[in-house]
Amino acid sequence: MTQRTPKVTVRRNRTLDLVSALVKGVLAAGLGLGSLTVLVMVVWISSPYPDSGPGGALRAAAGVWLLAHGAGLVRPDTLSGVPAPVGMVPLLLAMGPVWLAHRAARDAAEPQEERNEDARDGAAGPSRAGAFCAVTAGYLLVVAGAAAYARGGPLYADPDTLAFPVALVVAGAAAAGVWTAAGRPFGPAPSWSPLAVQEAVARTLFRRRAEAAFRSAAAGLTMLLGGGALLVAVALGRNAGPAQDAFLGLAGDWSGRIAVLLLAAALVPNAALWGAAYGLGPGFSLGTGATATPLALDGTPALPRFPLLAAVPDQGAGALPNWAALAVPVAAALAVAWFAVRRAAPADAPRARAWSPRETVLVTLLAALGCGAGTALLTTVAGGPIGTGALSEFGPVWWLTGPAALVWTAVIGVPAALLMRLWRLRTPGWAWRRDVQEADGLPVAEAATDEEEEEEREEEQEGEGDGAGRPRRWWAPWRGRRAAAGEGGRAGPGAPASPAASSVPSPGPAPEAASGFEPYDFLPTDPWHEKDGPWHGKENREARWASLKQGSGGLMADFPAERTADHAGRTDRADRIDPVPDRRAADPDGPGATP
Repeated sequence: MTQRTPKVTVRRNRTLDLVSALVKGVLAAGLGLGSLTVLVMVVWISSPYPDSGPGGALRAAAGVWLLAHGAGLVRPDTLSGVPAPVGMVPLLLAMGPVWLAHRAARDAAEPQEERNEDARDGAAGPSRAGAFCAVTAGYLLVVAGAAAYARGGPLYADPDTLAFPVALVVAGAAAAGVWTAAGRPFGPAPSWSPLAVQEAVARTLFRRRAEAAFRSAAAGLTMLLGGGALLVAVALGRNAGPAQDAFLGLAGDWSGRIAVLLLAAALVPNAALWGAAYGLGPGFSLGTGATATPLALDGTPALPRFPLLAAVPDQGAGALPNWAALAVPVAAALAVAWFAVRRAAPADAPRARAWSPRETVLVTLLAALGCGAGTALLTTVAGGPIGTGALSEFGPVWWLTGPAALVWTAVIGVPAALLMRLWRLRTPGWAWRRDVQEADGLPVAEAATDEEEEEEREEEQEGEGDGAGRPRRWWAPWRGRRAAAGEGGRAGPGAPASPAASSVPSPGPAPEAASGFEPYDFLPTDPWHEKDGPWHGKENREARWASLKQGSGGLMADFPAERTADHAGRTDRADRIDPVPDRRAADPDGPGATP
């Protein structure tokens, strides 16, 4: 019999893992393509007058799936005979393929339970780079096959757009999945980066500041999207009649109306970005000769008949409702400032651990930069050509919308962050800062050390609730302190003791919670060891014993108070006679005294 060496076993297992990752990429792409194909075939079957056979419907489904990845489509059948480009990507449709590629890469890079059990046999999962390459290659194989199959159909992909942005989108989603499987680490920096960058990334404070800036930028971008969606909803409500006429005029049968409704739902995120670009100021293009901004709608728009386009403002100068759209970037800037100040000056931290004004300004500026970059990236795919001639420019312009978002969030966010920081650091009269131990007198070096230690525990404490199981809310930060343990293991009133303070569970409610409880008075000035004194009086002994029994929760037995007091008096007198008793009396079986 022959036996494999450990090196051969490890090599074979890694090869199988890479093949498995490749198959996962193929399955992820196939699942997305199959789901969209089923939807298109249902619409095609339910249509009373289809334009083509099942082959044309399948090729159209493949083209639409490639469009979800950012590929530019070409529509050859036009009235003018000139092929028309279709470059607007439905963002809601793009979420499915991106999520599938992300999940496939995450599952391929994440160690399985079976691999952990077989680690003794030399089994090891693929490396992160290997999982990324295998999943990306498997996914792109299906992309190439779908592009080849869509050739000759009603919508086929432009070959120039398959490498960029389709391959870039797939690689980015796979890289995000591998990063998630690794625990979302921030660093270390690449070896080819400058030494100063590597040292900065290695610092804990730098990572915490970068994380705060990223979260603030995400909050500002979310506020922009929400505000844009609100603007679109209000405009559609005001123009409900034209929107209904456009919806009913596009299709006369129910299957066609369902198709129009699905297309409108897939374009809702695009409409939200259009509304955000409108509120930021640059607006969006409605053809080569028209631009819609809060100030006015210049030129003659080339509007196709579609329900969502009924939200476009009327021609002419803008009125007060149009100018109200400028509140969207103001809200986004305030959101950036608020999330930055939450880390710069936490409500439950002393003043010495708050960030300096310079650090607060720097983090807010980084968040504004991230918000502008994210806005520019999303508005790039939110619009695009939908035809030739006047329809070759349709939607927001990224190189105008991104800088506008940066300027709004920086100009308003930085002063707002500084004012919020001063507001939160005010101590007179603020209930949520009265119970915070001030550390203004700490030296600078000690304060910096405490800040680094606090930053290391900040991630664990962020988002945790109080001891009573209720989450801490930003509008009631004092709620989490009523049950949290104080310094030195002291618990707040009515709160359970922390595990670090005592390992014995509390037998019952605290004595303070008992009805009729009265605290002890000062001890008497008379000698406490005198049996005839007031301390050993019968009434005082009975009162003390009743209070101890009540506070113990029923654990103390009904021993006679007089007998216990007599025993205590005899013990005290024996201690006074012989302060150091003979240890041999306590241990009769011990060794004898040494002569």
